[in-house]
Amino acid sequence: MAQSLNPYTYLHPLLLLLLLLHVSSPLADPSLYDSFLECLKTDTNPFDQSYVSDIVFAQSNVSYPNVFENYIRNTRFNTSSTPKPSLIITPPHEAHVQSTVICAKSVIPIQIKIRSGGHDYEGISYVSNHQPFIVLDLFNLHNITVDVQKNLVVVHAGATLGVLYYKIWNNSRTHGFPTGVGPTVGVGGHVSSGGYDNMLGRYGLSVDNVIDARIVDVNGRILDKESMGEDLFWAIKGGGGEDVGAKHNRSCRSVAGSRSPCGRQALDQAADVATELDGGKRFQNGESFGGDVVSRRCRRARDAIGETVSSAWAKEGELYETTWVESVLWWANYPLGTKPETLIDRNLNSADFLKRKSDYVQNPIPRSGLEVLWKKMIELGKTGLVFNPYGGRMGEIPSDATPFPHRAGNLFKIQYSVTWNPRSAFLAYKDLDIGINSFDENSYEEGEVYGLKYFNDNFERLVKVKTEVDPENFFRNEQSIPVLPRK
Repeated sequence: MAQSLNPYTYLHPLLLLLLLLHVSSPLADPSLYDSFLECLKTDTNPFDQSYVSDIVFAQSNVSYPNVFENYIRNTRFNTSSTPKPSLIITPPHEAHVQSTVICAKSVIPIQIKIRSGGHDYEGISYVSNHQPFIVLDLFNLHNITVDVQKNLVVVHAGATLGVLYYKIWNNSRTHGFPTGVGPTVGVGGHVSSGGYDNMLGRYGLSVDNVIDARIVDVNGRILDKESMGEDLFWAIKGGGGEDVGAKHNRSCRSVAGSRSPCGRQALDQAADVATELDGGKRFQNGESFGGDVVSRRCRRARDAIGETVSSAWAKEGELYETTWVESVLWWANYPLGTKPETLIDRNLNSADFLKRKSDYVQNPIPRSGLEVLWKKMIELGKTGLVFNPYGGRMGEIPSDATPFPHRAGNLFKIQYSVTWNPRSAFLAYKDLDIGINSFDENSYEEGEVYGLKYFNDNFERLVKVKTEVDPENFFRNEQSIPVLPRK
């Protein structure tokens, strides 16, 4: 059904509500399990206690291996030598998240790791070199509410991107949300890092469309945008989030628009043309997004691309006209024509060996440089290179609008992938090769090493927020935001 829209509106961002947490745990001993269980039953907000023992798993529990391994998405961290959490807590309700934070501080001050989908490229959400630690696994917190009339989505941190996309598609053929191409990625971790998507040129990142969030802070308080304040709300929109509290849901603007955005493939010179297309505005035509208008937009886009690069680049078979949800499936390596219901599958125990990295490119790579890349790819065998073009909306948003600073001035981001035996590498938001924090007296200096790479000039503001809301550095991981040194 055609929908009347502003001609400069392409999709309506839905609202997202998310919960996330991160800390480390103690050695596996029965007393910890008993003490923690007792705390959850008696020392926190009242809730149905009949199944508390069903959401707390010690290493001795027969279900522990499955609970731990189901959401490991990197087989590098599923070996006999991998440090295991002493406990795994799988809360189905917000109150359980609150209780977990309170008990982790009061029973034994213990590190908490927070996992929403398990796609952290360095396993930071469920592995720690600091023993003992526990994992707060949010996979049971996966409710999603879609309000098409308000262009709003409320989603819990344990939901996957695939289910989020399916729920939006099932409610409207003219709405979507810019948040990633991996259906099994957890909403919590993805959005906390910024939320990268193929629609970023028109709508920016996921966090650019988040209008509210609920978190559990270090004192066990449940805070929303109003109660947490401007600085903390800014910090959780792309600054990691789990560094300052446990997020369990978010409210996001959905994006409403065309039934058939253009999907494209085999773009040899995409880096040069993408930043000039202004996020798709050039190809919008008319107030209504019926099929004819959409087809004309895609044809015009294809013609413009063909004129900018080469005729061979835009020949038949290299550009495909698809619906938005079909493009999501295609980018997830499903063939065109795959049913959207496929997005619901969480694909448990589907991990690969992987190592992923990324670079931001601010100057065009000459063809001679690309030739070097191609030769290296051939030499290595199973490899992949993905160029994510910037421009459009990403160039309009100030670099300090959110902690994610990589905006204007970047042509594109390169995602690297190498596979062997089988091992793969791709885009990394987390890359331990660029620095690790040992949480000693040099914690701030160690944090600067990786923090400035991730956040540029926004790093110092994140440190100030972190020091204010979590001065004891309770929420921490190997690459978390450090607190200011004590004077």
